[in-house]
Amino acid sequence: MPSASPHPPFLSCFCLRVPFRNMSLSWALWSLPSCWFVQHSLVLLCFVAVVFKLVVLCMQRRNAFRNFEAFTGPPGHWLFGHVMQFKQDGTDMDLVVKWGEQHPYAFTLWFGPFVCYINIHHPDYVKSILTSTEPKDDFIYKFIKTWIGDGLLVSHGQKWFRHRRLLTPGFHYDVLKPHIKLMSESAKTMLDKWECYSSTGESFELFKHVSLMTLDTIMKCAFSYNSNCQTESGTNKYIKSVYELTNLINLRFRTFPYHSDLIYYLSPHGFRHRRACKVAHSHTEEVIRKRKETLKQENEPEHNPTKRNMDFLDILLLARDENQQGLSDEDIRAEVDTFMFEGHDTTASGISFILHTLACYPEHQKMCREEIAQVMDGKDIMEWEDLGKMPYTTMCIKESLRLFPPVPGMARKLTKPITFFDGRTLPEGSLIGTSVYALHRNATVWENPNVFDPLRFLPENTSKRSPHAFVPFSAGPRNCIGQNFAMNELKVVVALTLRRYQLIEDPTRKPKIIPRLVLRSLNGIHIRIKALDA
Repeated sequence: MPSASPHPPFLSCFCLRVPFRNMSLSWALWSLPSCWFVQHSLVLLCFVAVVFKLVVLCMQRRNAFRNFEAFTGPPGHWLFGHVMQFKQDGTDMDLVVKWGEQHPYAFTLWFGPFVCYINIHHPDYVKSILTSTEPKDDFIYKFIKTWIGDGLLVSHGQKWFRHRRLLTPGFHYDVLKPHIKLMSESAKTMLDKWECYSSTGESFELFKHVSLMTLDTIMKCAFSYNSNCQTESGTNKYIKSVYELTNLINLRFRTFPYHSDLIYYLSPHGFRHRRACKVAHSHTEEVIRKRKETLKQENEPEHNPTKRNMDFLDILLLARDENQQGLSDEDIRAEVDTFMFEGHDTTASGISFILHTLACYPEHQKMCREEIAQVMDGKDIMEWEDLGKMPYTTMCIKESLRLFPPVPGMARKLTKPITFFDGRTLPEGSLIGTSVYALHRNATVWENPNVFDPLRFLPENTSKRSPHAFVPFSAGPRNCIGQNFAMNELKVVVALTLRRYQLIEDPTRKPKIIPRLVLRSLNGIHIRIKALDA
């Protein structure tokens, strides 16, 4: 009896006619049904996965409507939500303020068809969120993690609590005091470079100069690293990478298909993001490597460096918890990336808008200058004791931070239900955005909110307002750990600048405000200057 054919019956007739030397063809024909089955199985599997994802997203959209039914919002497109209404032309922040006027306390904002935030802009609502330990949301901030890792900005739970406790000593006033001299030196380098603009009287863009200066400062103060970034020729690669990353992250947030990690990874923008991350990470890794070499050479006893002042990086490398466990190499790099970015870019935004604002209000600039001249009394650099002797200048700085907060918004995700003071409730899992920009211009809190009035921050006026009406450095347990460092730098740079130059507005180039990770201007921030002894 002949043996059973190894081929399927409907292919046997073909196989019998194939010569032995063409066995490869026989095998190919035999494998056709198998290939067909695999291909169609994959197609079916992909189809099921897509349908499943769509069902999940539709349920997410339905739940958002149900969860946020107590809140109203501006009308949006069924597919794009409110994304298309943000034109990226310098009017977006004014639009948010306008919507805030129409919807007291809070309003809904849709980014695409499935992601909805409750955007809050009133102190009583802000208090409920910022006094909690609710984590940063896992939607916006996950786009930042590939850059700055799981550092203090985005971590949560026990990890955040442990890192916050270990890093807090890095911002004790004993650590901050020696920084004033370093801040003064960096500011002086920048002001020396401005001599050419003083002699010609031409308008120039502030932000790029201030960014280099604040990067120089954070490198010296936090990492004891002399980068010479202000005097080296060409464009600083790290600064350039930060600009590109903040723009790419904003683009990804606004582009719904880019919310998919796979689609973004395969896109040209994803490639640019990875390339910029590589530059930023190389920069921080070099800083860490050199410090480890220095610590090894100096053989410093733990927590007691004798040859130089202890800085933030020392504390990162030497910190130990109650179990004598330090931070991992990954955690150290994440914190260095976080503070390298936050320690220079947010401060650069604040300083740039402060100097521009003082240029626009010469009467306030004059009063600040007179106060500074009296405090410094002929000295070339600021001293620690001088920082508390400039009340009017400090009020002007705070008023500029009110109008132009360096971080224009924050976002949290609820891990438990919350009920606001007016009785409205949000369930667990809700996304909440705090619009700091709209909060600081809320007409129910601030009289004539668009007017520059430093006297708002007189002690008697401040005491009448909610402490959550002014939150340029956030508030509550997750407030900015480096806010004292930042305020010190703002005071030093403003004082040294006004002592040397008169700031003059360029009315032909008014800033066009755009929200990125920090507040920026689409067309730059331009001023003119004039030497005081000219």
